[in-house]
Amino acid sequence: MAGHSQFKNIMYRKGAQDAKKAKMFAKLARDITIAAKSGLPEPDKNPRLRLAIQAARAESMPKDNIERAIAKASQTAGGADYVSVRYEGFGPNKVAVIVEAMTDNKNRTAGNIRTIFGKRGGAMGENGSVAFNFERIGFIQYPLSVADADKMFETALEAGANDVITDDEYHDIETLPDDLNLVTEALEKVFGTPSASRLDWKPMVKTDITDVESAQKLLDFIDALEDDDDVQRVYHNAEISEDVLDKLA
Repeated sequence: MAGHSQFKNIMYRKGAQDAKKAKMFAKLARDITIAAKSGLPEPDKNPRLRLAIQAARAESMPKDNIERAIAKASQTAGGADYVSVRYEGFGPNKVAVIVEAMTDNKNRTAGNIRTIFGKRGGAMGENGSVAFNFERIGFIQYPLSVADADKMFETALEAGANDVITDDEYHDIETLPDDLNLVTEALEKVFGTPSASRLDWKPMVKTDITDVESAQKLLDFIDALEDDDDVQRVYHNAEISEDVLDKLA
């Protein structure tokens, strides 16, 4: 799906750095802790926790890290209360951007995000300033290994999904927001726990990026946002040409 996974392959080609992996593990651990606090600290009785653990395993997060994150949920004394926040604006080349974060300090996070927008050629706006360029959807993802494209497509549509896009790594399944849980549960019975199941933002209007310099500026901007400790996901409506992607690779 363009918008949230447009840069997936190119980011992998740039190579995983240890510092980035550490930050990613910290964010995954936070997801696990918050999920464990939201219900029972047992994955089989807490769907949100089960999915958070599955996402961590998909990124090769060590078992000890996962167990510590679950245990942290019971250590309520002095624990931080996190809230979900959303920021909107325009990145380089007027690319529409939505940033989702989880924070225990809204002022800190808003200041950090505003600084990144300002220093990287963007402009942060009010909530609603770019959201009309996106559609709210349910998003489910499975690795390619669980089924072939035809089997996944047929099963997902029977379960109530709207669409399935299969690439060389994943099956990406789209649902209506209200159908996300029902479709996830139906697919779990056939394929097991998915790599991801969440609400996402899908771009309806695209901004074409046709030169290497502009694409690199945008990539650096996305990198800077994702590098912030509080940022969970970044969505955008950029469409980079295959020729430019090849040159960046």
